[in-house]
Amino acid sequence: MKEMVINGIRIRPGQSLNIEIAIARLPTHTLIDLPVFIDRSKQEGPVVLISGGVHGDEINGIVAVKKMLEEKLFKPVKGTLIFIPLVNIYGFLSNSRTFPDGRDLNRSFPGNNKGSLASQIAYILTTQIIPHIDYGIDIHTGGRMLSNYPQIRVDFKDKIGLDLAKAFGARFIINSSHIDKSFRKEAFKKDKHILVYEGGESMRLDDLVVREAIAGTRRLLSHLGMVEDKEENYSSLVMKESSWLRAKISGIFTPSISLGEEVKRGQVLAKLSDPYGQVKVAVKCTSNGYVIGLNNSPVVNAGDALFHIGKG
Repeated sequence: MKEMVINGIRIRPGQSLNIEIAIARLPTHTLIDLPVFIDRSKQEGPVVLISGGVHGDEINGIVAVKKMLEEKLFKPVKGTLIFIPLVNIYGFLSNSRTFPDGRDLNRSFPGNNKGSLASQIAYILTTQIIPHIDYGIDIHTGGRMLSNYPQIRVDFKDKIGLDLAKAFGARFIINSSHIDKSFRKEAFKKDKHILVYEGGESMRLDDLVVREAIAGTRRLLSHLGMVEDKEENYSSLVMKESSWLRAKISGIFTPSISLGEEVKRGQVLAKLSDPYGQVKVAVKCTSNGYVIGLNNSPVVNAGDALFHIGKG
C-alpha cells in the first residue's frame, strides 16, 4: 500500500488515528487545531474524504459527519476514510459562514501558508489532504432562511463524478459547474472527484438532511467496495439545469408548495402581499420542474430568491 503521511505523521495500514493540525491562535491566544480522523484498512483501496463545516454556520454537515464518527457507522474493509467534521472552526465559533475577516474558505483555494486565515486552512487542505484522496463528499446546507432539499451537486462534464453522484443516490442530482478557487475545483485539477451534498439551511438542524447524508454516504462507500453494509438503492432525478424564481414585489411571502414537490409552468406557488391586504400578487412558476430550494423567510424584498427550480 502507498505511504500516507499527514502533518508529518505516518498512518500505517490497519491504523485508526486522530491528527490535530495546528492552525493559529485566537485573539485570546487560545490555540486552534483542525482535527482530522483517519481510519485505514489493511487492504488496498480508495481513499475517501468526508467533510463538513467548510462554512461554519452549516450545522447539518457537521452533525452528519460527527454521527458517522461517534457511532462508528463506517469501518472500511478496504481503502481509507478521512473524516473532517468541522473545517471552518472560526466560522463555527461565531455562527458565521465566513472567517472573521469576511473571507469565504470555499473561494480561497489553493491557499497560502502566509495568507489570511481562510487561505491558510485552504493551503492545509490542498497540501495535506487532497494529495491523498481519490474521492470526497463535502456536506453543505443552504444559506440563512434558504433551505435545500437533499441533493448532490456535480459538474456533469466530470463523468466519474456523475457516476459517483448516481451511486450516492440523493433524490436530486444537480448540474453545477466547478467554481474558481473552490475546494471541489482545486481537487478536480488534481484528478480528484469531490461531490457536494446540499441539504437544509444554515443554523438549523434537519433530521431528514442528516439521515440522507449518511444513507447516501453508505451507498457510495458500498459502491466503491469499501464497506460491507448496504443501503437501499435510490433512483435519483437528474436536473440538467436550475434557476431561481424571484420576488417581483416586496411583502409577506406565503408559499403554497413544499420543498421537493414537482411543479408545472403557470402553477401558482405562493402569494406576495403587503401588510395591509391592499396588494396581492401571485407567484407563478415559469417552467416545469421540481422545487429544490425554498426561501423560508416570511418577509421578502423585490428581487429576493424565492424558489430554486430544477429542470430535467
